[in-house]
Amino acid sequence: AKVEAVRSCLGFKADIVKIPQERRPKYIVVTGGVISGIGKGITASSVGVLMKMMGLRPTAVKIDPYLNCDAGTMSPFEHGEVFVLNDGGECDLDLGNYERFLNVQLRNVSNITTGKIYQNVISAERRGDYLGRTVQVVPHVTDEIIRCIQHVAMSPVDGETEPPDVCIIELGGTLGDIESMPFVEALRQLQLREGWKNV
Repeated sequence: AKVEAVRSCLGFKADIVKIPQERRPKYIVVTGGVISGIGKGITASSVGVLMKMMGLRPTAVKIDPYLNCDAGTMSPFEHGEVFVLNDGGECDLDLGNYERFLNVQLRNVSNITTGKIYQNVISAERRGDYLGRTVQVVPHVTDEIIRCIQHVAMSPVDGETEPPDVCIIELGGTLGDIESMPFVEALRQLQLREGWKNV
């Protein structure tokens, strides 16, 4: 009965275990307040376990608002240990928790950093993808953040060929930091685009 109540709250029909292919994935956002390191990663992983128990197939995205492209060259005294994914991606240890808790195999694209986003946007600008327009945080950076999140949300991570049903997004750091603002705005826009029942 509790599982059915949660499914109903998330907009799933009680008699359906899997979301039909034509339906968009659901997004669950986990973020913190004014202190970093308060257990957002374990919370996100635990939510994913609950989704699996309901018969859903989750994936996960970790957003780190720092300007580094990845955690590979960061001091473990500042950032903690680095987790190395099977594709060689060096990322936040939270992705290791996601893999263990959810029994999935994540890729480097599951770890989004400000550095990666800006690198993608600047590369696109240099290629002429924006056709001479002025490149700005809104809409170009926020659109790139949304594109990266949706790419992960549609990529199978559990050996199946179908996309996951649920994408759990952890926005790391502290919510008041200026570097988090483009990500908060992008998540707001994602909710507008996908609908409040889906984010």
